Amino acid sequence: MLTDEVPEASPGLARSRTSRRRRRRVLVTTLAAAILAFCGLTARLFLFPAQGMPGHVDAIVMMDGPGDRLRTAEGLAWAGRAPFLVVSRGSSVYAQGSDCAPPIPRVTVICFDPSPATTQGEAEFAGRLAKRYHWHSLALVTIMPQDSRARLRMERCFAGQVYVMNAPMPFYYWPYELAYEWGATIKALVVNRSC
Repeated sequence: MLTDEVPEASPGLARSRTSRRRRRRVLVTTLAAAILAFCGLTARLFLFPAQGMPGHVDAIVMMDGPGDRLRTAEGLAWAGRAPFLVVSRGSSVYAQGSDCAPPIPRVTVICFDPSPATTQGEAEFAGRLAKRYHWHSLALVTIMPQDSRARLRMERCFAGQVYVMNAPMPFYYWPYELAYEWGATIKALVVNRSC
Protein backbone atom coordinates (compact mmCIF):
# COMPACT_ATOMS: atom_id res chain seq x y z
CA MET A 1 0.00 0.00 0.00
CA LEU A 2 1.26 3.49 -0.89
CA THR A 3 1.32 6.25 1.65
CA ASP A 4 1.47 9.97 1.15
CA GLU A 5 3.83 10.48 4.01
CA VAL A 6 7.03 12.38 3.31
CA PRO A 7 9.92 11.13 5.33
CA GLU A 8 11.24 13.73 7.78
CA ALA A 9 14.75 15.05 7.17
CA SER A 10 17.25 13.60 9.48
CA PRO A 11 18.65 15.93 12.16
CA GLY A 12 22.14 15.49 10.67
CA LEU A 13 21.00 16.67 7.22
CA ALA A 14 19.29 19.74 8.69
CA ARG A 15 22.46 20.66 10.65
CA SER A 16 24.53 20.22 7.49
CA ARG A 17 22.31 22.64 5.52
CA THR A 18 22.40 25.19 8.35
CA SER A 19 26.16 24.85 8.58
CA ARG A 20 26.56 25.40 4.80
CA ARG A 21 24.34 28.50 4.91
CA ARG A 22 26.33 29.88 7.84
CA ARG A 23 29.65 29.26 6.04
CA ARG A 24 28.27 30.90 2.90
CA ARG A 25 27.19 33.98 4.89
CA VAL A 26 30.59 34.19 6.58
CA LEU A 27 32.33 33.88 3.22
CA VAL A 28 30.15 36.55 1.57
CA THR A 29 30.60 38.90 4.56
CA THR A 30 34.37 38.35 4.60
CA LEU A 31 34.61 38.92 0.85
CA ALA A 32 32.52 42.11 1.08
CA ALA A 33 34.71 43.40 3.94
CA ALA A 34 37.88 42.63 1.95
CA ILE A 35 36.53 44.47 -1.10
CA LEU A 36 35.55 47.48 1.03
CA ALA A 37 38.99 47.52 2.69
CA PHE A 38 40.71 47.29 -0.70
CA CYS A 39 38.60 50.16 -2.08
CA GLY A 40 39.22 52.25 1.03
CA LEU A 41 42.98 51.71 0.88
CA THR A 42 43.02 52.46 -2.85
CA ALA A 43 41.18 55.72 -2.22
CA ARG A 44 43.43 56.75 0.67
CA LEU A 45 46.76 55.80 -0.91
CA PHE A 46 46.22 56.53 -4.59
CA LEU A 47 43.15 58.73 -5.10
CA PHE A 48 43.09 61.13 -2.14
CA PRO A 49 46.59 61.25 -0.61
CA ALA A 50 47.58 64.16 1.60
CA GLN A 51 49.15 66.85 -0.54
CA GLY A 52 50.19 70.47 -0.56
CA MET A 53 53.22 72.46 0.44
CA PRO A 54 54.14 75.61 2.33
CA GLY A 55 54.97 78.83 0.53
CA HIS A 56 58.66 77.97 0.32
CA VAL A 57 60.79 74.81 0.44
CA ASP A 58 64.48 74.20 -0.12
CA ALA A 59 63.97 72.24 -3.36
CA ILE A 60 61.38 71.03 -5.82
CA VAL A 61 62.07 67.46 -6.99
CA MET A 62 60.22 66.27 -10.06
CA MET A 63 59.88 62.49 -10.22
CA ASP A 64 59.86 60.99 -13.72
CA GLY A 65 56.75 59.46 -15.26
CA PRO A 66 53.43 60.25 -16.90
CA GLY A 67 51.38 63.36 -16.37
CA ASP A 68 52.19 67.02 -16.77
CA ARG A 69 54.95 66.94 -14.14
CA LEU A 70 57.45 69.24 -15.83
CA ARG A 71 54.95 72.04 -16.29
CA THR A 72 53.83 71.68 -12.65
CA ALA A 73 57.43 71.68 -11.37
CA GLU A 74 58.43 74.64 -13.55
CA GLY A 75 55.34 76.57 -12.42
CA LEU A 76 56.35 76.13 -8.77
CA ALA A 77 59.91 77.21 -9.57
CA TRP A 78 58.79 80.27 -11.57
CA ALA A 79 56.58 81.23 -8.61
CA GLY A 80 59.72 81.33 -6.42
CA ARG A 81 58.67 78.42 -4.21
CA ALA A 82 62.25 77.02 -4.03
CA PRO A 83 65.80 77.98 -5.04
CA PHE A 84 66.42 74.51 -6.56
CA LEU A 85 64.52 72.58 -9.21
CA VAL A 86 65.65 68.95 -9.53
CA VAL A 87 64.35 67.10 -12.60
CA SER A 88 64.59 63.35 -13.08
CA ARG A 89 65.04 62.15 -16.64
CA GLY A 90 64.67 58.47 -15.79
CA SER A 91 62.63 57.35 -18.78
CA SER A 92 62.28 57.86 -22.50
CA VAL A 93 60.02 60.86 -21.84
CA TYR A 94 63.21 62.93 -21.89
CA ALA A 95 65.82 62.57 -24.59
CA GLN A 96 69.10 61.67 -22.89
CA GLY A 97 71.58 64.52 -23.02
CA SER A 98 69.00 67.17 -23.90
CA ASP A 99 67.97 70.07 -21.76
CA CYS A 100 65.35 68.94 -19.33
CA ALA A 101 64.10 72.33 -18.19
CA PRO A 102 64.69 75.90 -19.32
CA PRO A 103 66.75 78.27 -17.16
CA ILE A 104 64.67 79.94 -14.44
CA PRO A 105 65.90 83.18 -12.83
CA ARG A 106 67.20 82.72 -9.24
CA VAL A 107 66.65 78.95 -9.46
CA THR A 108 69.37 76.33 -9.83
CA VAL A 109 68.11 73.64 -12.21
CA ILE A 110 69.64 70.19 -11.70
CA CYS A 111 68.79 67.44 -14.18
CA PHE A 112 69.76 63.84 -13.51
CA ASP A 113 69.36 60.31 -14.78
CA PRO A 114 68.65 58.13 -11.72
CA SER A 115 70.44 54.86 -11.22
CA PRO A 116 68.43 52.70 -11.01
CA ALA A 117 65.83 54.46 -13.18
CA THR A 118 63.11 54.03 -10.55
CA THR A 119 61.46 56.01 -7.78
CA GLN A 120 64.02 54.38 -5.48
CA GLY A 121 66.91 55.72 -7.60
CA GLU A 122 65.32 59.17 -7.68
CA ALA A 123 64.91 59.23 -3.89
CA GLU A 124 68.51 58.12 -3.36
CA PHE A 125 69.83 60.86 -5.68
CA ALA A 126 67.64 63.56 -4.12
CA GLY A 127 68.74 62.41 -0.66
CA ARG A 128 72.40 62.85 -1.63
CA LEU A 129 71.66 66.32 -3.02
CA ALA A 130 69.83 67.23 0.19
CA LYS A 131 72.91 66.36 2.25
CA ARG A 132 75.21 68.28 -0.08
CA TYR A 133 73.07 71.44 -0.06
CA HIS A 134 71.75 71.12 3.53
CA TRP A 135 68.10 71.02 2.54
CA HIS A 136 65.50 70.76 5.29
CA SER A 137 62.37 70.58 3.15
CA LEU A 138 61.43 69.61 -0.36
CA ALA A 139 58.37 69.26 -2.54
CA LEU A 140 58.03 66.21 -4.76
CA VAL A 141 56.17 66.66 -8.03
CA THR A 142 54.50 63.46 -9.08
CA ILE A 143 51.05 62.16 -10.00
CA MET A 144 48.35 61.30 -7.52
CA PRO A 145 48.66 57.48 -7.74
CA GLN A 146 52.43 57.66 -7.11
CA ASP A 147 52.14 60.21 -4.29
CA SER A 148 52.17 57.89 -1.26
CA ARG A 149 54.93 55.62 -2.56
CA ALA A 150 57.13 58.54 -3.67
CA ARG A 151 56.72 60.13 -0.23
CA LEU A 152 57.57 56.82 1.48
CA ARG A 153 60.70 56.34 -0.63
CA MET A 154 61.83 59.95 -0.14
CA GLU A 155 61.28 59.90 3.63
CA ARG A 156 63.61 56.90 3.83
CA CYS A 157 66.39 58.88 2.11
CA PHE A 158 65.78 62.39 3.49
CA ALA A 159 65.36 63.41 7.13
CA GLY A 160 63.61 66.73 6.44
CA GLN A 161 60.01 67.62 5.60
CA VAL A 162 58.62 66.04 2.43
CA TYR A 163 55.62 67.63 0.72
CA VAL A 164 53.95 66.44 -2.47
CA MET A 165 52.37 68.36 -5.31
CA ASN A 166 50.50 66.31 -7.89
CA ALA A 167 50.56 67.02 -11.59
CA PRO A 168 47.50 66.43 -13.74
CA MET A 169 47.32 63.16 -15.64
CA PRO A 170 45.06 62.06 -18.52
CA PHE A 171 42.13 59.91 -17.35
CA TYR A 172 43.11 56.97 -19.56
CA TYR A 173 46.34 56.46 -17.53
CA TRP A 174 44.44 55.85 -14.28
CA PRO A 175 43.64 52.11 -14.57
CA TYR A 176 47.24 51.18 -15.39
CA GLU A 177 48.71 53.54 -12.79
CA LEU A 178 46.47 52.23 -10.01
CA ALA A 179 47.37 48.62 -10.78
CA TYR A 180 51.07 49.48 -11.08
CA GLU A 181 51.12 51.44 -7.82
CA TRP A 182 49.55 48.59 -5.86
CA GLY A 183 52.38 46.29 -6.92
CA ALA A 184 55.09 48.93 -6.49
CA THR A 185 53.80 49.96 -3.06
CA ILE A 186 53.74 46.37 -1.81
CA LYS A 187 57.29 45.96 -3.10
CA ALA A 188 58.36 49.18 -1.30
CA LEU A 189 56.76 48.03 1.95
CA VAL A 190 57.85 44.39 1.92
CA VAL A 191 60.82 43.77 -0.37
CA ASN A 192 62.85 46.95 -0.85
CA ARG A 193 62.74 48.79 2.47
CA SER A 194 66.05 50.65 2.32
CA CYS A 195 66.90 54.09 1.08
